[in-house]
Amino acid sequence: MRSRWGWVALQALAVIFATLFTSHTADAFCGFYVGGADSKLFNDATQVVLMRDGQRTVLSMQNSYKGPPEGFAMVVPVPVILQQENVKTLPREIFARVDSLTAPRLVEYWETDPCYKEPEYSSGGCGFGCGGAMMPMTAARSPGGAGDYGVRIESQFVVGEYEIVVLSAQDAAGLEAWLHDNKYKIPDGAEPYLRPYVQSGSKFFVAKVDPAKVKFDAEQRALLSPLRFDYDAETFTLPIRLGLINSAGTQDLIVNIVAVERYEAANYANVTIPTNLAVGEEAVADFPAMYAALFDATLAKNPRAVVTEYSWAASSCDPCPTPPLDASDLALLGSDVLQKRGPQDEESARAWRYGNGFVVTRLHARYAKDGLGEDLVFKMASPIQGGRESSGTNGALEKGATPSGGNNFQGRYIIRHYWKGAVACSAPVYERWGGPPDGAKPRSATNLAFVARGKTQLSAIVKEDVPEIGLTQATPTPARVIPPPRAGGCAGCAIGGRAGDVAALLVAATALAGLFARRRSRR
Repeated sequence: MRSRWGWVALQALAVIFATLFTSHTADAFCGFYVGGADSKLFNDATQVVLMRDGQRTVLSMQNSYKGPPEGFAMVVPVPVILQQENVKTLPREIFARVDSLTAPRLVEYWETDPCYKEPEYSSGGCGFGCGGAMMPMTAARSPGGAGDYGVRIESQFVVGEYEIVVLSAQDAAGLEAWLHDNKYKIPDGAEPYLRPYVQSGSKFFVAKVDPAKVKFDAEQRALLSPLRFDYDAETFTLPIRLGLINSAGTQDLIVNIVAVERYEAANYANVTIPTNLAVGEEAVADFPAMYAALFDATLAKNPRAVVTEYSWAASSCDPCPTPPLDASDLALLGSDVLQKRGPQDEESARAWRYGNGFVVTRLHARYAKDGLGEDLVFKMASPIQGGRESSGTNGALEKGATPSGGNNFQGRYIIRHYWKGAVACSAPVYERWGGPPDGAKPRSATNLAFVARGKTQLSAIVKEDVPEIGLTQATPTPARVIPPPRAGGCAGCAIGGRAGDVAALLVAATALAGLFARRRSRR
């Protein structure tokens, strides 16, 4: 029974998230958004974070729309009758943090002075952005009052700016009529889409906005508080096909999953985004567009695949576009609910106790209306690493994703600024990199669903071939022009380190040879 309820509850997430990544008005039945009579609501974006432990799921979502709040409501099928203690509002900032933290990132490195000498006490560590910020990781585990309509108000309460009712319905036609007669502007013929939910026994969570409590930004977008609610479900599945009912074209689905293990798709191909690619300075102007072109090329090579863009300990990042998640952030996203229910195992207890055992996994799919065959199912997956400033045994920067004892994978793209100053020594050491001189943070590719596509020539920006996507004509980085050493050999050069030691030995050897020659001539 719980499995069926879990399917229905996650059906809500699928439709909300998938449909809202394209612009619709309330004239179309946008999944579970409905509007009051004659209102036009433009859905701009939705972000979703799922926290999962055992059979408990905490679903947090942020919605924004452009239009009048009067009559606006969000309708979500849920597996059980939610009470006030199951629902709360969240600060909007937490979603911006998660999105920026897990989004693909653009980093810039500056080559240090080739004549710079490391202090004697230095261990010669890997420096800025080397991927060394690994917190303790966990290995993957095995998976494991409206009776005339046949509609009943099961519970009713207020949370933040939302007036919430939870409905049950005996038949879909009655529910459709109830929504119509209560001035929600949904299209005629919605009954077939409501029918599966009614037949499965789901309830309907209706969150209506109180206009007096809504604030607007400068562009007249309603600043709605994110909503969070929790429920039990044996299976961890995301049925996304219903979200295509009113699709205007291609849609993006991005899911951030917070758990003590990594997740991936169980019934679709999985692929990791190509990472650690050298790119030109052109990427700075519109990094999201560059990344969207890379993502589309990845899907062209792997049709219908689900792309892993990030899997990393929630409490660390390297380099960090925003601070990582701490225990208070995780509590906002649902660890407080999970902890009240008791840990499912010792790994969960450790994650809650120290706040550093959770992993954030970002999965990204993009599909056309006729491009799906099955709903999405999640499964636990083994840890991976990649996308760090870390070299392999051959000295080359690591590429792609490889198995690991902990999750340290990210989509990461690099601009390298070579040293252009004078080289005032005879033994310069090149290819030593540091972070931005001004301490600037890396750029994140956010709002990818709204990026204009088809205008970016990937081969002109990526400076190396990418076999994973068949890119073999990339514009290479111009060859380095190495300035000649300072005139006069080592005269005036600072002698130190290994090069200085060699020079000193040569001087000593020459002096000894002269001394022996003089002694021999005297004899």
